[in-house]
Amino acid sequence: MGYVKWSYPVLEHFCYDVFRAFGFSEKESKEIEDVLLTADLFGIESHGMQRMVRYHKGIEKGTIHPKEKPEVVFETPVSAVVDGHNGMGQLISIFAMNKAIEKAKTTGIGIVTVRESNHFGIAGYYAKMASDQGLLGMACTNSEAIMVPTFGKKAMLGSNPIAVAMPADPYPFLFDCSTTVVTRGKLEMYNKMNKPLPQGWALDANGHESTQAPTVLENIVSKRGGGIMPLGGNKEVSGSHKGYGYGMLCELFSSIFSMGVTSEKCCTFPDKTGICHGFAAINPEIFGNPEEIKAHLSEYLEALRESPKAEGESQIYTHGEKEIFAEKDRRENGIPVNDNTMAELANLCAYLKLDFHSYFKDYELPGDGTFFTGNY
Repeated sequence: MGYVKWSYPVLEHFCYDVFRAFGFSEKESKEIEDVLLTADLFGIESHGMQRMVRYHKGIEKGTIHPKEKPEVVFETPVSAVVDGHNGMGQLISIFAMNKAIEKAKTTGIGIVTVRESNHFGIAGYYAKMASDQGLLGMACTNSEAIMVPTFGKKAMLGSNPIAVAMPADPYPFLFDCSTTVVTRGKLEMYNKMNKPLPQGWALDANGHESTQAPTVLENIVSKRGGGIMPLGGNKEVSGSHKGYGYGMLCELFSSIFSMGVTSEKCCTFPDKTGICHGFAAINPEIFGNPEEIKAHLSEYLEALRESPKAEGESQIYTHGEKEIFAEKDRRENGIPVNDNTMAELANLCAYLKLDFHSYFKDYELPGDGTFFTGNY
């Protein structure tokens, strides 16, 4: 399977219409679309257009409740607990991070934990919300269990990503990564491309290394055992216990503080996923002059970029830099979308009674036109 490129406005129009068709308001549809396409602009294909089928299935199965709104159920001047009532993860998360930002601007710090939500896209989107307003932002989430703890053979934690963003020149600092070696979405992309997984990514039901994406994904869905390794692989000598521990940090800020569902129970219910999130915003003013702090960080990031390069290497990147370059290129030259993802989008259009070819003119589905169903 190959790729086809589409302009940002084409995908923006399509995403917006899809979520309007699902019953979301104009503002809500725009917010969801922005989170999804930010991932594709940043080059994070696993969390962009290819995630739309997951939301389709969630709404269809009743684990995502489009009409529900987030509610603050506990609050102090510096913190809040939000119950998402199983609504759309992006909308709940924007609400929660805005609450954290508001508190940080008033008191210097805001920490908001969320229970009863759904998949929220890329964590970096929410950390960046705070950074764009001059604050340090942090976002994390738990998810359906895919991480096998060190020395285990059953997935007990989610991919549990952590993102941190802070203003700097010429590029803001933006770190966003899962605490597993890769995300489930990356396995889904390898499955779509019919490629074996690289060594050191996944484990089979007995806790042995596996390169078979379809089998690993099926085991995750059916809870048969196995899954994805923590950062550092599956051995202490390579740091497996560190990735496992980082995943636990996300549980603390999301499911534990909120009294929500921990990863091994997420996505085991007929009418919800139970996914939880954590958000924080810190105002640099509580440490001194914000502009001086920003300049201090900028100076250090430049020192990193200008530090000696390894033989054969020409550039050292700071976190968030590649995303800026990717966004510039994709706005100018188009966003690549996998052919199997296009088939999923055609299936989605059929379900919603939208005209696929009114968005994607002259595009022909690959092969015999059979829709790819994938792993949701």
